[in-house]
Amino acid sequence: MFQFLFLSTFVIFSLNSHASLQLQADYILVNKSARTLLLLKDNQIIKSYPISLGKNPIGAKTQRGDKKTPEGIYNIDFKNRQSKFHLSLHINYPNQFDKQRSGKDNLDPGGSIYIHGLPNKNRNAGLLIGSDWTNGCIAVSNKEIRDIAKYVPNGTPIEITP
Repeated sequence: MFQFLFLSTFVIFSLNSHASLQLQADYILVNKSARTLLLLKDNQIIKSYPISLGKNPIGAKTQRGDKKTPEGIYNIDFKNRQSKFHLSLHINYPNQFDKQRSGKDNLDPGGSIYIHGLPNKNRNAGLLIGSDWTNGCIAVSNKEIRDIAKYVPNGTPIEITP
């Protein structure tokens, strides 16, 4: 009986591990105006999430503190499990184009842009869902950021469109 339970557990774990590897996203598409984040694999949508953006969502981020969410093509370069926002995935903003654009006006393009969950120390954080409240990041619910983190390996490209 013990051998059967062990073997069953091993087979189920192996199948689940194999399935999750096949379902990893190879691209993230964020549409700011539609407030959606899509996970894609081989140009097919595998998951879709509603999002919140920076408090000043229209237009591309050009400087630190403008509360805009960037627009362009970036990569997810690391996952921060010690985030003050439940869990977060770092977006490697600014890219070379962002630096040049901001540099023309002698502006600091800023940084620290993430896809993240809700604030850890805010008891009313759930009230933020459905509104634009970040300083330029892309926010989802805590359940959704855990789900996204399962499907998105480091290095995944992310395109953020107006």
